[in-house]
Amino acid sequence: MAIIIGLSGGIASGKTTVANLFNQHFNIDIVDADIVAREVVALGSEGLKQIVAHFGEEILLEDRTLNRSKLREVIFSEPNEKQWLNDLLHPMIRDKINSDLSKVTSPYALLVAPLLVENQMQGMADRVLIVDVPTEVQIERTMSRDNVSREQVIAILKSQASREQRLAVANDVIENHTKNHELLPQITDLHQKYVALSTIDRSE
Repeated sequence: MAIIIGLSGGIASGKTTVANLFNQHFNIDIVDADIVAREVVALGSEGLKQIVAHFGEEILLEDRTLNRSKLREVIFSEPNEKQWLNDLLHPMIRDKINSDLSKVTSPYALLVAPLLVENQMQGMADRVLIVDVPTEVQIERTMSRDNVSREQVIAILKSQASREQRLAVANDVIENHTKNHELLPQITDLHQKYVALSTIDRSE
């Protein structure tokens, strides 16, 4: 099996940009935890069936897909319901991630997980790569990108792991506080390192 690099970072750190550069330039397979989280509650999924059985039909939109905003309202107002949902979905998400990672064909794979630290998913990876930016850069980027207030961004940052907590679990760090063209040399160096590590891993 390929070695797994857990890729994470705070809001507006550039995780998606970094993952896409690994894929575009080096054809590295990506498993995105956010996409998997959507797949396990997709139309016809076991996850969605159990959510409907628990919350009732009113948790669905007209097209029978999950009403995410309604679900968010429910779990924010009822901590017990949030726990129930986490207990249901987290094992499903982990199983699907492991299944997707087992099909990887590149020398190593990126497990992109925005909440890698918060959900203690670093154990699913052989190494952790953190995309790091100063907090002020995160605030400015998010305000500009999402057209939200500074206060809203600060509230989001407080709900996430801190910069220090992420860096504490990092094996590797990409600095992304400047222009994107400065990312590729860092990514190229890491790619070469990861290919070398995967070669050692396979020979053992």
